Amino acid sequence: MARLGRPGMSDIQKRELWDRWKAGESISEISRALGRPPGSIFTILKSNGGYVPPVRQRRAGQLTLPERESISRGLARGDSIREIARTLGRAASTVSREIARNKGPQHYRAVDAEDRAWDRARRRKPCLLATNRPLRNLVAEKLAEDWSPEQISGHLANTYAAGSGMQVSHETIYKSLFMQARGVLAKALQKHLRSGRPTRRNIHNTVTGQWRSQIKDAMSIRERPAEADDRVVPGHWEGDLLLGRGLTQIATVVERSTRFTVLVQLDGRDMATVTAKLSAKMLELPADLRKTLTWNRGMELAGHKDVTAATGLGVYFADPRSPWQRGTNENTNRLLRQYLPKGTSMGHLTQDDLDKIALKLNTRPRKTLDFQTPADRLEALLR
Repeated sequence: MARLGRPGMSDIQKRELWDRWKAGESISEISRALGRPPGSIFTILKSNGGYVPPVRQRRAGQLTLPERESISRGLARGDSIREIARTLGRAASTVSREIARNKGPQHYRAVDAEDRAWDRARRRKPCLLATNRPLRNLVAEKLAEDWSPEQISGHLANTYAAGSGMQVSHETIYKSLFMQARGVLAKALQKHLRSGRPTRRNIHNTVTGQWRSQIKDAMSIRERPAEADDRVVPGHWEGDLLLGRGLTQIATVVERSTRFTVLVQLDGRDMATVTAKLSAKMLELPADLRKTLTWNRGMELAGHKDVTAATGLGVYFADPRSPWQRGTNENTNRLLRQYLPKGTSMGHLTQDDLDKIALKLNTRPRKTLDFQTPADRLEALLR
């Protein structure tokens, strides 16, 4: 069964995600705790409009998975429905209905039947706006006029008597807007909300005073050694991910003084993968060329301490929305689009493929280097 998130998240992880969201943790905090990209966390939160789903519970008297497995084994042995029911201590009609609604005696499978039972249990009762068309139309009309859900709720309470069926809470309106699975209010009406949020924000949630990336013990670019700014001493690098179609990516790392480029093949953009692959590739360079690395605020390098421990590189982070602070890397990424156009997948690329592309860049003359090549400059510095 497909799971929301990338790649799939277990039910236990999803429950922890919702518990942390309910407790008021930010997306960045949850991302760090679960070791998942913030985008994965947001995808799951958005699937339910930011509203914490209730904990799944089995209704009293419902068949359990062990009982369904007993039914499956009984059918395989050729036992009658009454024999199976006696073994379970259940009514024969209960067992009969269970088998009938799950593809019959020949195709009954316990695990599939259990999954279908949970799916049926998820079906929500229709909400007030779904069953009351005049009220729904009035709410939609006021939303389109840029009224807030709270204003609509207050207006209805003042205009219509209690018990008239024409009153609704502002929270019900929000739920019907953000939980599109309800199919009640058009998604386009969200654009009329002043907040502009795609999900309902937890009242306990705040990012006040936080770095949005929440990378633990991150050092700002302002703490980077002054020699890195001068572009005279080699060994200071800038890096980022270059993204392709379908959740594919590579890491690009550029030396500031020589413009020498290193490309790193990545199977994923999660913290563990980026940290390990980047460290291994940078270790191929001489120790004298591993001084600092300046990265953007992406959570993929939240394990920066591991990179430092493995390579000796001091890792610094640029300010949010400040790509010019990594201008050398940004320019190199534009050059790379000649070989890796936007919208194409990078999933098929091997490290050998990337090394060949890096070689092309490193052996091309650059105007900024007086038409020397990055490879020439680097070789001269290493003499």
